[in-house]
Amino acid sequence: MKEEDAPKPAPHAGEPGTVAVDVGPAGEKKASYRADMKGAPPKLRVKDLSVTYLNRDGDGTEAVHDISFDVEDKPGVGEVVVFLGPSGCGKSTILKAVAGLLPPTKGEILVDGKVVDGVGRDRGMVFQAYTSFGWLTVRDNVEYGLKLQGVPAAERHERSEKYLKSVGLEDFAGRYPKDLSGGMKQRVAIARTLINRPRVILMDEPFGALDPQTRWGMQGLLLDVSRTEDPTILFVTHDVSEAVYLADTVYILSSRPARLLHRVDVPYFPVRNIELKSATEFRAVEKKLLDLLYTQAP
Repeated sequence: MKEEDAPKPAPHAGEPGTVAVDVGPAGEKKASYRADMKGAPPKLRVKDLSVTYLNRDGDGTEAVHDISFDVEDKPGVGEVVVFLGPSGCGKSTILKAVAGLLPPTKGEILVDGKVVDGVGRDRGMVFQAYTSFGWLTVRDNVEYGLKLQGVPAAERHERSEKYLKSVGLEDFAGRYPKDLSGGMKQRVAIARTLINRPRVILMDEPFGALDPQTRWGMQGLLLDVSRTEDPTILFVTHDVSEAVYLADTVYILSSRPARLLHRVDVPYFPVRNIELKSATEFRAVEKKLLDLLYTQAP
């Protein structure tokens, strides 16, 4: 192989010593994953999903192409499913479609066997950008959804106490977003999502703008949420280390339009901490993901 034909190293991003995936459009990847859509719908089913954006002239750009996958319901076991792929490949589009923010051009999405038709309380989304209301206190931000539902003030307060404590913000309940760091603002967004008790939590690179130390802390928080709140979490990233650290299952996507290329079941790590990220087993999974991302079809 000529030197100029060799895969270029991915740019470093996120945590020190890890790589972010930006493999570019060159070459057609060979898919190994084929979804089995037999049987009754599980907790989440995405079937034959395609999404095409239209510009003002009516010209279409396909962002997602014919994606199918199931996420089983595992009572008492929170599951984290990570989508890993190049920047701009369509990962966020998949999440927005599941959230009901984007209607599928083709295919369907079902939660607990019911077709998704617009947004709903069974799904909650955390974006990369901080989305708190600046004129509301931390507590009022967290309780906002419950207030819209007409939940009595006493119940709202009781539930917000629980979730503010779970994200470590009980001492900041009366503060305003301008007084918070980036990581704390994301904790507000997570608490605001959790308090509504969604069946599926959708997280679109929520830690991408955070410094490494805060990012590690937020990853630990997400794992705690997964264990204690029992949700299914769909998490978008292009950071390989983050994918291995958080995921039970990783789906590797192609460049745009996004297609599901591979499914990787991450081994069970009894303890997930900073030391794990330098362990031989952890690095082996990272290497496997990178190999799958860079391997071209013959």
